Amino acid sequence: MAAPLSIVIPTLEAADELGPCLGALASALTEGLIREVILSDGGSRDAIAEVADAAGAELIVGPPGRGGQLARGAEAARGDWLLFLHADTVLSPGWSEAVRRHMERAPDRAGFFRLRFDEPGTPAALVAAWANFRARRLGLPYGDQGLLVRAAVYRRAGGYPDQPLMEDVSLARRLPLSPLAAEAATSARRYRAEGWLRRGWRNLTTLGLYFLGASPERLARRYAR
Repeated sequence: MAAPLSIVIPTLEAADELGPCLGALASALTEGLIREVILSDGGSRDAIAEVADAAGAELIVGPPGRGGQLARGAEAARGDWLLFLHADTVLSPGWSEAVRRHMERAPDRAGFFRLRFDEPGTPAALVAAWANFRARRLGLPYGDQGLLVRAAVYRRAGGYPDQPLMEDVSLARRLPLSPLAAEAATSARRYRAEGWLRRGWRNLTTLGLYFLGASPERLARRYAR
């Protein structure tokens, strides 16, 4: 029987940061959980092809834009289940057990991980606490929390939209969701660069503007500034 899980990771100039993300998947490969790892690249000029080859991952290339990259990765996937991860996300030890339990007990629901930042301290803990509250209570996990979903459920929900921002929120709103009993550690790089308060406020107002009807393209330009 083929392994059930396809991992899809969108990449853009991410070759230097993929190592920890891919390393956390190694045990699940040997356990027979992972069928394939797909790197859906947006036209990087780095060493992504060499990284994919060394990791035994499939590399597909298309226009940049995370929504479109995720959608292309899902289209190429052959597993009965899909797990979408960001390139700077590192899953905690024991994540594969949590995924297997979810597959057995809640096959018609999508799952997401509990968020943690790769930095100690109160600001990181507070922002992670808000993200976990938003995911559990409001049903709005972001992509840095991962998304585990059966391929048939993903297709039935319409999949990821080809948009540059809020693709994760758009899909999450169309899925029944449950938390997974494992953590996803994500990079605090942007928070360190901009400041925790400023970046947190930018994220919150971006979400609010999206719900008020602002286009993802406009929000992506604002978010990148």
